[in-house]
Amino acid sequence: MPIFPTHAPSSAQPALQQQTPTPHPLSREDLARARQLADRIRARFAQTLVGQDNLRESLIVTLVAGGHILIESVPGLAKTTAAQTLATSVSGTFKRVQCTPDLMPSDLVGTQVFDFASQRFTTQIGPIHANFVLLDEINRSNAKTQSAMLEAMAEGATTIGGERIALPRPFMVIATQNPVEEEGTFNLPEAQMDRFMMKAVMTYPTADEERRMLALLTRRGSDVVDVNALSHDVLSISDVEFLRASARRVHVADAVMRYAVDLAATTRGAGPHPLQGLDALVRLGASPRASIALVRIGQAYALLSGRDYVVPEDIKAFIHEVMRHRIILTFEALADGVATDQIIDSVVKAVPVP
Repeated sequence: MPIFPTHAPSSAQPALQQQTPTPHPLSREDLARARQLADRIRARFAQTLVGQDNLRESLIVTLVAGGHILIESVPGLAKTTAAQTLATSVSGTFKRVQCTPDLMPSDLVGTQVFDFASQRFTTQIGPIHANFVLLDEINRSNAKTQSAMLEAMAEGATTIGGERIALPRPFMVIATQNPVEEEGTFNLPEAQMDRFMMKAVMTYPTADEERRMLALLTRRGSDVVDVNALSHDVLSISDVEFLRASARRVHVADAVMRYAVDLAATTRGAGPHPLQGLDALVRLGASPRASIALVRIGQAYALLSGRDYVVPEDIKAFIHEVMRHRIILTFEALADGVATDQIIDSVVKAVPVP
């Protein structure tokens, strides 16, 4: 007769049922410090960028939430300037990579070089090994290079010659892409798009904002931002770690979590509040990473708003940026000119606020 393994002794069971200790609540001093640090970043943006308040807040919230961001717009709307402003507002390392079709993974990650003096291979790390990495025109890089980016964004490490090398912390990717040019571009796969916590879409400035932009350039005397000429009041790495750790300590009630789950599930045609006719418009809905991103962004936004708890308005504040690159429309919807943001608006209206 076969002998089956017996269960572990009952004394071992309570150890498996132990819950993760509840983080200490945030103090008023913590909340005040978080808002003061965010204001210092905003002050730096005021020296380099006119308008684009939504983009500025998206960048700051993504930094605090510990995610990556994709910025999309036509040329000339200061995508690169905004990314450089955020990256240089922290004292960490910053690298910019201009993506091209012939960019190879080794150009980004690094490679091994034979050293004739020591008669052995040495590892030379690439530009992605920095705290802030700007991938300019990311959709111009080929599929092989994009896969190397995906490993770095998903796992926080790279592999060079079979050796796994951890990326510095904090690590944040700020990518830009131009939606109007198609020649020499490679669409990002859904798996990589899903790794971006937010996708910000820039629009043309108003006439007044464009006039103020020209006045700023005239006073500055140069069309290119000189980082050395900006104020040296930058955040330290420990400041960023404090912001990220504090955001994770912001309380999220069960009702708010269910709200984030219902929003993501509704885009998939599931959930308690389905939308009629959604199947004809949406080919692929938002993944569970969307609900995770909604909660993380909500925690960060609540922290920067001076609260130690998340309200439903924090979840809705950046729902378009969180959802728009995770929802794939059908060919019929694209032919009819249906925008992804319209689908998101319908989802927000259909799911009741707790």
